[in-house]
Amino acid sequence: MPSVTIDRDECISCGVCWTSCPEFFEENPDDGYSQVLDQYRAKGDPGRGEAPDDLETCVQDAADGCPVEIIHVS
Repeated sequence: MPSVTIDRDECISCGVCWTSCPEFFEENPDDGYSQVLDQYRAKGDPGRGEAPDDLETCVQDAADGCPVEIIHVS
């Protein structure tokens, strides 16, 4: 199960991640930045999560497409 981290302070709200992988990422309605869907968050942190194996490719594609390279998958 891949761990995902979003450097939310560096997010430019481009929408690449939540449009390419809406099963895992979404736009925060309060600040407009990317966040992990609640069901996958680590300890309630919107910038950290655990992706199920079936979403690994989707999450990695979103990270690869991020123009500011703030999504990290390990």
